[in-house]
Amino acid sequence: MRISNKYLCFLLLSILPVRSGDGQQLPLLSQYTLDFYQINPAFAGYDGYTSISLTAHEQWIGFTRSPKTHTVSVHTRLYEQSYIRKENPVKKKWRRPFKGGRIGVGGLIYDDRSGLISRTGFQLTYAYHVPLQMSQLSFGLSAKAFQYKLDIEEISLYDEEDPYFADYDGALFIPDANFGVNYSTGDYNIGLSIDHLFQSSLKLGKNGESNYKILRHYFLMGNYTFQVNNDLNIQPNLLLKSSNNFRSIQADINVTFLYKQDYWAGISYRTTNAMILMGGLYYNQFYFGYAFDYSMNKIRRYNFGSHEIIAGIKLGGNPRRYRWLNDI
Repeated sequence: MRISNKYLCFLLLSILPVRSGDGQQLPLLSQYTLDFYQINPAFAGYDGYTSISLTAHEQWIGFTRSPKTHTVSVHTRLYEQSYIRKENPVKKKWRRPFKGGRIGVGGLIYDDRSGLISRTGFQLTYAYHVPLQMSQLSFGLSAKAFQYKLDIEEISLYDEEDPYFADYDGALFIPDANFGVNYSTGDYNIGLSIDHLFQSSLKLGKNGESNYKILRHYFLMGNYTFQVNNDLNIQPNLLLKSSNNFRSIQADINVTFLYKQDYWAGISYRTTNAMILMGGLYYNQFYFGYAFDYSMNKIRRYNFGSHEIIAGIKLGGNPRRYRWLNDI
């Protein structure tokens, strides 16, 4: 690949990992409803369980260096006493505030690659949950950092002395933070999160420009669960995403059907002209999900779609498994 001048370098920075061509600078996930913690730190330990999930998102299969995102997340609730309710199975929704501690903690590691750009990072989260009469108000704050890397070995410059590459050591380490708030009951959630609070700057080399920033991003989400009968629940979900310039707002609108608390299926529409089909199952404390993203623009002719797999486990159905919580 040949880069004629510094301006194309600037373009690479300004679209830091672009997903789906919508100008988003953050990784894109389709099955966020299975692990809300990935988009809102206030969900760290919100349901009282220890949750572990692994997600792999492969976009535009068939393209060389197509976008790929892999994440591992863990979050839990810290209890003054082990008051996890044994009568509340993992697959059933809770309707009362927990009697134990109010603190949740979590962590997330991710690797995001798109073209010649890769970003590997982590976040550590502290959450505080306030029990109300029949609901819960949660707050979360995460410290995060990532390594930004440009694969310069694949770039052939016209000007080998380009000052924007001359002092580039191959990677940048960038700290930041995110914040979230969520209100939840047994039937619905409403949450808002803000990612990249500090709008950290990117700079290639000692002489590089420093006015290229990661935009602050906002996520507003909500869902409601309708119980049709003893076997079927329907849950509509809405997720609105935008950066701090608010020039465009992307929406994910989906409906999920849960049958006998064991099987689920859903369909989603993303306003960047994409349809998403999803499905999965719950087995004891485990859950699995698969999503297929189908682009409705011309790019669909040149790839095999986007695919996402998520697998996770929720622990904590029996308080005797966590005797160490009694010492907190």
